[in-house]
Amino acid sequence: MVVGLFPNLTRHRQLHFNSWVVASLFLSLLFIGPIFAIFFAALGDSGGLWNHLFQTVLPRYVTNTILLMFGVAIFSLVFGVSSAWIVFRYSFIGRPLMQWLLLLPAAVPAYLIAYTYTDFLEYAGPVQKMLRLYFGWQSVQEYWFPEIRSMGGAMMIMGSVLYPYVYVMARAAFFLTPASLYEVGMLSQRNLFWTVGLPLARPAIAAGLALALMETISDFGTVEYFAIETLTLGIFNVWLGMNNLTAAAQISAFAFLFIIALLVLEKKARARRRFTDTTSKAVSLQPKVVSGVRAFVCFLACSIPIIIGLLIPIIVLLGFVFQGYSLGLNKAVLDAAINSLTLAISIALLVVASAVFLGFVARFQGNKALEKVSALASIGYAFPGTILAIGVVTAGGAIDSGIYKFFYNNFGITYDGWLTSGVLLIVLACVIRFQAIGFGAVTSGLERLSPNLMDANLVLGRGFAHGIRRVIFPLASLSLIAGGMLVFVDVMKELPMTLLLRPFNYETLPTYVYQFAKDELLEEAAFPALIIIATGVLPILFMNSVLNKITWGRSKA
Repeated sequence: MVVGLFPNLTRHRQLHFNSWVVASLFLSLLFIGPIFAIFFAALGDSGGLWNHLFQTVLPRYVTNTILLMFGVAIFSLVFGVSSAWIVFRYSFIGRPLMQWLLLLPAAVPAYLIAYTYTDFLEYAGPVQKMLRLYFGWQSVQEYWFPEIRSMGGAMMIMGSVLYPYVYVMARAAFFLTPASLYEVGMLSQRNLFWTVGLPLARPAIAAGLALALMETISDFGTVEYFAIETLTLGIFNVWLGMNNLTAAAQISAFAFLFIIALLVLEKKARARRRFTDTTSKAVSLQPKVVSGVRAFVCFLACSIPIIIGLLIPIIVLLGFVFQGYSLGLNKAVLDAAINSLTLAISIALLVVASAVFLGFVARFQGNKALEKVSALASIGYAFPGTILAIGVVTAGGAIDSGIYKFFYNNFGITYDGWLTSGVLLIVLACVIRFQAIGFGAVTSGLERLSPNLMDANLVLGRGFAHGIRRVIFPLASLSLIAGGMLVFVDVMKELPMTLLLRPFNYETLPTYVYQFAKDELLEEAAFPALIIIATGVLPILFMNSVLNKITWGRSKA
């Protein structure tokens, strides 16, 4: 190939501050600024409220957060790792169906499952009604039934929708482990899962678990509905309930310790991820055909997380719709759906565009320092939505205040603060929060390309913009589309940032459902809840097809 004739020039050049690099640094600063604003706001005076919180409720916030993370980790690992190993190791009837069904609970927001299970399992719900009818019980004093609105219930519910993070990483790791390593285990008559599969997949599993736990810390809808006082709920209550942004920022700064721990876990996992032979000769282990009882056990084990995290919530919501309890597609639902779709599409495009710009410039115009700055700009995903909202409000308020003073002092013109009074604040917060998804998609796409491609483009007399548009972008397009779809799914489910930052009388599907659910009227919002789930299914199916292509190509190499 012609590309191979050129040395890798782009990776060893000095950093020159051209227009591309300056624009990249400015965009990175825009994304990093609100994060620093969180700590700046925490330096203010909370009027003694921080000391009061530290002596009273903060220990409870921390304890509940740690317990919730521990429980979600257990459920996510059990559901994710076991199902990933089963669909990798065994071939049984329904296996192709299970491979993509196991991903679909990721399309269901945890707060929707919390709402549906409360209706499904409460005293007046169908499960307890059936038990009383069958056993002849007349009152709640005659029997015991577990309380779903509890810490244990929150662990199960959140684990049943967050396990796909672990499942995807574990499944890919199992497939990418060369068959030769499994064959060594077979010759030694060892258990392949415990001695080969799990140890080699542990870094990938740890990375997936870190992502699931970041989502656990970020959750607001579930813990608020179940009245579990975590750090996220504490931030929300202090900010809006006590009207003290400084104290909320101080709790946010304290919660940063949990984020640092998860980031260190993920970084160490990624640092140890390369353990296999990546040559074309390294094929994956072929699944073992099973039938009868063993096939049924495999099918049942994979079905449990799907039933808990997908089927039961959908059946409950569909039941409300068919029974006529749910509101139809009225103007309020239609407006909320349009707002959600507009936000999700706009933010997905902005995230991909900014990630492409930062990633490509850092790769082909900068050096290692610029790459690190660009990567730092994508750290927003590690921050819960409530925490990031504080940073965005603080930074946006400072910008609006500066603009107002400039125009008023120099020209006598008043300025209403368009940044903090409209939808733009939600857009900015979501772009910062989900930048990591887009940036990760860009970097993963670039890692599969030879860096000499841009050198060849430059030697042929083409400019940098031409090389990005006509050479690099088409080759990395699949990763970019996948990243954009993931952002779309996450924005469609986003609740805390939208709830905190939305303008007056502005509803999205999650905030619309939340308003009904908190008033114990979930059945009336069943239809918009189903829309949220439906809009997340197709992108996830696309992601599964991409994963299947990777693993299929590996198994047939």
